[in-house]
Amino acid sequence: MKKTILFVLFVCAFSAFAIAQNENKTPADGYTVHVTAKHLVNGHEMGPFHHYCKVMSNDPVIVCQIYDSADPNGMMSQVEFIIAKKLTRPNVPLAEWNKNWHDHAVEIATGNVKVLDVPPDKAKEVADLVATTDGIIYSFEFDKSGKIPTGTIFHAQAVGHKPMSAADYKKSAEMK
Repeated sequence: MKKTILFVLFVCAFSAFAIAQNENKTPADGYTVHVTAKHLVNGHEMGPFHHYCKVMSNDPVIVCQIYDSADPNGMMSQVEFIIAKKLTRPNVPLAEWNKNWHDHAVEIATGNVKVLDVPPDKAKEVADLVATTDGIIYSFEFDKSGKIPTGTIFHAQAVGHKPMSAADYKKSAEMK
């Protein structure tokens, strides 16, 4: 009887803990896909930057928090929005795309992108999915100490970015 009561108490306690864990979820949870890549920042190749990414929808739409290192106390320095080409190409004007966006298929082909912390077959799945997307990187400027944001935001760019011609961009927008 004592064992049964202890077992029931254990199950109840574990259930309460599990429920509490679900109730404490935040938007910051789920940034678990870890990728590194170099970026062009103000015309200079820098990095590799550590991207911690979360799939927001199956289109795909993915958001990455980007850090200069994998240090647990590292400061976030960039954010990347990774959006399906089927959504960006028909909606983003060519001049804006060429200036601020990049094609992940081109970036991945450079060998610059590394998917970490998963087996090679899963890393390939991630890379294959991301190759169907475009990305835009918002980079935060910091003061000389590197600790205080100045309030200036600019766009970093992928290493290997190639501007598209109007004909190629139009053709890519028509692809489904």
